[in-house]
Amino acid sequence: MLDILLICLAFGCFSGVLAGLFGLGGGVVLVPFFLVLLEAHGIANHLLMLMAVATSLATIVVTSTASCFAHHRLGAVIWKYVFNLSYGIVLGVMIGAWVADSIAAENLRFIFAVYLLYVAVQMAMQSKLKATLKPLNASVLKISGVVIGFVSSVLGIGGGTLTVPLLARHQMPMRNAVAISSACGLPIAVMGTISYAFLGWQRAGLPEGSIGYVYLPAFFGIIMTSMLTAPVGARLANKLPTKRLKRYFSLLLFAVAGKLLWAIYI
Repeated sequence: MLDILLICLAFGCFSGVLAGLFGLGGGVVLVPFFLVLLEAHGIANHLLMLMAVATSLATIVVTSTASCFAHHRLGAVIWKYVFNLSYGIVLGVMIGAWVADSIAAENLRFIFAVYLLYVAVQMAMQSKLKATLKPLNASVLKISGVVIGFVSSVLGIGGGTLTVPLLARHQMPMRNAVAISSACGLPIAVMGTISYAFLGWQRAGLPEGSIGYVYLPAFFGIIMTSMLTAPVGARLANKLPTKRLKRYFSLLLFAVAGKLLWAIYI
């Protein structure tokens, strides 16, 4: 357990810099990392993806809280949008966790690999979002929240890759879209963590230090260092050629997605 904590402390430095540099949510980087780490430590295959997703969501509780407060202090969070989305998010997250716990491990890996391919394509193309649709009303926001919560819970992500494009395409300024998304990441992460902790409670085969599917040594290792290095990444974003770096990083995401698919079908 100590070696896992130390490895996660080291990787947390890397993931924090990436989060600050590219604005990436935790799941894109952390879920593949947790998969490799837990598999190397002998965790059963049918538990790997669930533990990776659950632990990723637990780390997002901390990071989204910090991000939400930062955006709120800047006055960028439009709370009525957050509340309307959150009504649906809570329901969607619970359904998503239940579905993830019910389907085969290979199917869950396949879904995550497809998501990585989607993110990789978006990073490689760097296409600008166009505000061509009408603003969303409360009812549509609640329904959208269900979808965002469901997908985020299954994938172990904070939902930014779904929430930001949705709002931006419906005439929300990007500054506010990002802020609203960061605030919505908190109910996604909190409800997801609780759901996976409950669903995995006393599940056979889970290692010592687990609360349900949430693996605490990995959780603490990541948050202790990623919170320190995320501001470093944010400062580097203003100094480095981030557009070019995003394209390079997209190649890594393509490779990781390919490895996941290879492990399933070969």
